[in-house]
Amino acid sequence: MEKRQFLSELRRDLVTGDWVLIAKGRAKRPNVFADLKKEKFSQPIRLCPFEAPQKSGNLDPLLVYDRKGRRKIFSEWKDNPTDWFLQVLPNKFPAIGQGVCEDTHEVGPYLVMDGVGSHEVVITRNHTKHPGYFSGEEMNLLVGAYKERYLALMTRECVKYISIFHNNGRAAGASLSHPHSQIMAIPIVPLDIRRSLGGSEKYYQNHKKCVHCVMLEWEITDRKRIIFENELAIAFCPFISRAAFEIKIFPKIHQSYFEKINENELKMFSEVLRISLAKLRCGLNDPDYNFYIHTAPVKDEVDWHHYHWHVEILPKTGVWAGFELGTGIEISTIEPEKAAEYLRKVKV
Repeated sequence: MEKRQFLSELRRDLVTGDWVLIAKGRAKRPNVFADLKKEKFSQPIRLCPFEAPQKSGNLDPLLVYDRKGRRKIFSEWKDNPTDWFLQVLPNKFPAIGQGVCEDTHEVGPYLVMDGVGSHEVVITRNHTKHPGYFSGEEMNLLVGAYKERYLALMTRECVKYISIFHNNGRAAGASLSHPHSQIMAIPIVPLDIRRSLGGSEKYYQNHKKCVHCVMLEWEITDRKRIIFENELAIAFCPFISRAAFEIKIFPKIHQSYFEKINENELKMFSEVLRISLAKLRCGLNDPDYNFYIHTAPVKDEVDWHHYHWHVEILPKTGVWAGFELGTGIEISTIEPEKAAEYLRKVKV
């Protein structure tokens, strides 16, 4: 029987069970997204608190790499505080702070717990050079800093999950235009992460396979949604794309925990992340975006061997309106197959 053609298609996520709507009838040509108006977001260098962090009242850095990528000891480096490429600092205005670990307590019918954890910022030197412009070595240093701080934070008693993310542009939630990532160590495993962990666990129980590995095998075979790949990592527009030009990046070798990647795996993964962001920059006229790492929790009673850590990139190509807010179903106005085809052709 001939398959009927509809103006839209609902696709169900293999891990979470969520549905997304691929609105073919409202689909835009890929190049139209490059013409979307973007709010100008820049701040004078003289007013930037990250241009000279130690002169702006920030605390001493937790980690410093100089311009040659060498790790520096702050006590030795502070006499020449202009020679740096990357600094990790305690957030001057943290959303969560250090304290004593406590269990939840009741407030009326609600459960409450203290916001104990850590909130850090990862700053790179150039005031206007966000990761979409990075060289291979610069991206490798950035991801390496993520891993180094992750390993330090995961040893803290209260920490159960560590979120690493980057907001680029005002529409993506950045409060400062100077490029910076953030690392938050929190005392709970967020529900969204638990749903993803639970979905992968259920699939493994039923099929004895990692659900993400199954998806990767299909993407590598089908090839319609792949943007870029190397020997150890792959970037693609997922079949279940929640937004136009969403990208997911996975290590090809199964690994549940981000912090366990070795030096070569980190370098290969960094290359794919760099090229993916560069293709978005060149192909979509430097859009606002968020990217973040999804990984298994640092402490839990369960060994999440069935999970597969990865990075998700979400360009701000649309907004949640009444339908999305009322149903939780996200709409993508371009088929991921067409988005990937467009990005593959973008030269970087």
